[in-house]
Amino acid sequence: MLLLPLSLSLAACGAEDGQSESAVSKSSKSPGSSETKESPKPSVASVPESPEDFLDLAEKAMAVESAWTFSVKGQEGLTLQGRKSAASYRATVRRGMAPEALHSQGVSTSSKGAKENEEIYVVDGTAYLKKGGAPWKDAPASDPEMRNKVEDPVAAIEEFRAYARAATGDEVKLTEEDGTVELRVGSDKQKLTAVRDRAWVKKAVREFDPTAEQLRTAGIPVNDAQLTLSGLEEVLVLDATTYRVKSHRFEFGFLIPYGGQNITFEQDVQQANQGTFNGKIELPADVR
Repeated sequence: MLLLPLSLSLAACGAEDGQSESAVSKSSKSPGSSETKESPKPSVASVPESPEDFLDLAEKAMAVESAWTFSVKGQEGLTLQGRKSAASYRATVRRGMAPEALHSQGVSTSSKGAKENEEIYVVDGTAYLKKGGAPWKDAPASDPEMRNKVEDPVAAIEEFRAYARAATGDEVKLTEEDGTVELRVGSDKQKLTAVRDRAWVKKAVREFDPTAEQLRTAGIPVNDAQLTLSGLEEVLVLDATTYRVKSHRFEFGFLIPYGGQNITFEQDVQQANQGTFNGKIELPADVR
């Protein structure tokens, strides 16, 4: 049995188009808490029909409030011969709208139960990351590592708008039921080379890259030509009355051939809107 010498880097699933890069001008933070008050319904000039119609309404609905609170939970793992190396993650994300701002506090847990705190800010195009007792690390928010760490549910609106504009058919599925509007993209099991150009698949590849590099370091060859996407689903859920974002989920997996069998990689990240946030966001004194 090959032991997978990995430290899975799960924390978040960042926006593919870099929307979180612009998040955040420096502003003062005052103590606040999330609320569940109802956002006013945006005015609708005509009945929304297309994915882009609903996304435009979602953008307006989220901008009505000054800030939002989201819960985030995720897990990822590698499995070989029934043995799994895994990590899980939970966090609270505060997302300011005007000015834009993002602050995340969470904790990751390994298969052996080891926990590590993680805190992230994004300010004026720069991401600031603190893991455990390590000092703050900063890099452009466009840096792949930071994009994988930053969890910005509001950015999913722009992601899906990009998906809709790039679609060659009805790739963005739209359904309305039970008081919600769901926008969905995805793929069933396919060779990666067959779907590599899809924006949501590119995001999955970026999320997988750190693990792929660890596998290569361990002597396991990983290349796109041999990878199989075992499945992918990304879903953005809006409230059918207010059009605000209710939840977002990104789930995918890869099959990596090795020794006549497959190593399975899986990731599932879910975000849920917990209501408005009565506060502002600023970088802590030791980061400024």
